[in-house]
Amino acid sequence: FAYSHRNLFGRNQKLNISLERGQIDSIFRINYTDPWIEGDDKRTSRTIIIQNSRTPGTLVHGNQHDNSSLSIGRVTAGIEFSRPLRPKWSGTAGLIFQHAGARDEKGNPIIKDFYGSPLTASGKPYDDMLVAKFECVYTGSGDQGSSVFAFNMEQGLPVMPEWLFFNRVNARARKGVEIGPARLLLSLSGGKVVGSFSPHEAFAIGGTNSVRGYEEGAVGSGRSYVVGSSEVSFPMVEPLQCDEHVSEQGSASVQQESSSTIRVLPAALLGPVEGVIFADYGHDLWSGPSVPGDPAGARYKPGSGYGYGFGIRVDSPLGPLRLEYAFNDRQAKRFHF
Repeated sequence: FAYSHRNLFGRNQKLNISLERGQIDSIFRINYTDPWIEGDDKRTSRTIIIQNSRTPGTLVHGNQHDNSSLSIGRVTAGIEFSRPLRPKWSGTAGLIFQHAGARDEKGNPIIKDFYGSPLTASGKPYDDMLVAKFECVYTGSGDQGSSVFAFNMEQGLPVMPEWLFFNRVNARARKGVEIGPARLLLSLSGGKVVGSFSPHEAFAIGGTNSVRGYEEGAVGSGRSYVVGSSEVSFPMVEPLQCDEHVSEQGSASVQQESSSTIRVLPAALLGPVEGVIFADYGHDLWSGPSVPGDPAGARYKPGSGYGYGFGIRVDSPLGPLRLEYAFNDRQAKRFHF
């Protein structure tokens, strides 16, 4: 269910209320955005978020030995301000409160997993945190292969003695280079967290947007991480374009125009199709054992790994689609879609 108002108070302010429910996932979200605070000459926008979500905890903690699963419940409320800093640069600052903990399949709070590893930093069913957030983003031309750089820092504020105190930094960069008809895309990301943090907030390595050839989070879960990727893409099928054609039928062509005009959508019926060859590598920088309870060690995650393979990309009416077939360093094969 979703409700949206796109011109609240007649000032282009937006209100979105949504509710989604799956077999495990659920999310209730209220989002209010003022794209330009009145009277501000810096084009500052304001967003207020209230959210109650439940997501699988498999990225870090995997499935339990008895094939049961656990999920992470989060109640979040916060406010963020964003504005352009300079051409192609934007910044976001915010303050967010989060109340989070793990639940079993029946929805009951739990504090330890099957291996006895803690699921919260406080030892209670839930961890509370007040987080000051800052993010800076550089975006090039906006094309798929253009340069992108993003830096994010979160600081846990111990306003109350039991609230978590930590610092997390995360950065990612991407650079595209044209090589004749092909394009080389290089990307690098990394991060580190210090202080007291919930184990399910560890950096998870592996998966479709990390190290392909592995399941989500199967390479490692650590306080630190680095992931690098390189891929070469090349055109395979160009878009099929159709133009309008009008057939003339002598002197009656004007009167008969509506019946003698054959109209086909001029837009591409099929967007560009690209082939891609890729290689990924990820490492937890030996930080897996420092996560409370060492969930990666209990599940024999290697802590590092690489994958490589090939695939296709399609620019479809539904958006960009990826289908990839990857091999990893453990002789396993996996499709990613």
